[in-house]
Amino acid sequence: MAEKRRAMPEEEFTRLAERYMDLVYRVCLSCLWQRADAEDACQNVMERLFRAGPVFESEEHARRWLCRVAVNESRRLLTSPWRRRTVGLDEALLRQVEPPEDRGVLEAVWQLPAKYRLPLYLYYYEGYSTAEIGAILKRKSSTVQTWLARGREALKKNWKEEGP
Repeated sequence: MAEKRRAMPEEEFTRLAERYMDLVYRVCLSCLWQRADAEDACQNVMERLFRAGPVFESEEHARRWLCRVAVNESRRLLTSPWRRRTVGLDEALLRQVEPPEDRGVLEAVWQLPAKYRLPLYLYYYEGYSTAEIGAILKRKSSTVQTWLARGREALKKNWKEEGP
């Protein structure tokens, strides 16, 4: 468990922000679908990191904590009455996907329902295990496995219907 203190030293915050800002942004974007909302959520996550100043046991602990906070912050923004509901896939995220042939797969993932989209993204693009995704999303590992299986089936179905 992360030990809490007042505010994180600036050097430590800068190191963590530089290392994990892109990850936090991508997780927020995969939940929110809009660049401006993802940037707001990402900023809120980084502010929370600085103010809470948790002490992490390892780099992986810091990474998981930031992912969990990013998911929570994104969900909070999704319930905001001020949020406009326009949906579009962010081109900046697509440009980060290598090789370029995989961009079509990511676009197909984005078309899935939210409960499949985020687990698939975390599993295939960020390299988390089902147990780690379960911890991040506060769900059982078996639930994550079911979502992954159903998400893969939905991808196959959509891929066959629409073609590559």
